[in-house]
Formats: sequence, structure tokens, C-alpha cells
Amino acid sequence: MKSRLVEGKATPRGAYPHVKRVGDFIFVSGTSSRLPDNSFAGVEQVDEMGTVNLDIREQTRAVIENIKDYLATEGAGLEDVVDVTSFLVNMNDFAGYNEIYAQYFSKESGPARTTVAVHQLPHPNLVVEIKAMAYKPQ
Repeated sequence: MKSRLVEGKATPRGAYPHVKRVGDFIFVSGTSSRLPDNSFAGVEQVDEMGTVNLDIREQTRAVIENIKDYLATEGAGLEDVVDVTSFLVNMNDFAGYNEIYAQYFSKESGPARTTVAVHQLPHPNLVVEIKAMAYKPQ
């Protein structure tokens, strides 16, 4: 077993690695659009009062790109992902999330997937989090 924190990425907000390899399986911890400077992709400040626009498409793209980078540290890619669990704060965002997801995965060859609604994620600016499992023989 090997756990890994990935340089150049946001530090996990708890006692867990970005990636854990167990034999030929690679587990990617729940991943958000948080950037290394603790800001978030897909968050646009609208006014001085703190109103923000949360963009599900931009956040989903950033999450999947982060997962792609994490997998690369183990010599794997998105094509090796076999299972995905996605957490959405609002199921009204499903269409936008699904649109971006389909740019990375297909129903014919993509991973199994479960998408669930959650009350909230670890920061109010987050609207999506994804965890993944990949299979890549060593």
C-alpha cells in the first residue's frame, strides 16, 4: 500500500492522502475544485456584499482535471477509472455537471457512477465533489 500527497495541489483538509494505491487499484479521495492557494475554480465574486456565482460546469471540469493529475502520479489516467461517486449540493446542477462529465467519460467505456445529493460540502463555495477508483496494474 502506498499513499501520496500530490505536490502543487491543494493540501487535504484532513488526515487523508490525495491518492492511495493498493496493489493494482488506485483510490482518489474526494476531490473538489479547491486550488493550491485555497481559492476555488468556478467561484466568481459578483458584488462587494460577498455575493458569488457558483459555476457547476467550471467546478466539475476542475475536479476532473485534479483527479486526472492525481492519477498521473501513479502512472494512470482517466481511462483507468472504474468507479466514480459524485456529490452534488443541488440536483438542479445535474445537467451542467453531466455535460462536463460526458466530455471526459462515455457511457460505452466509462466507469460505473453514482451521483448523490448532499446537504453541504466542506466549504460553502463548493457545489461538487468526486471520489474515484481506478485499476492500473503496476
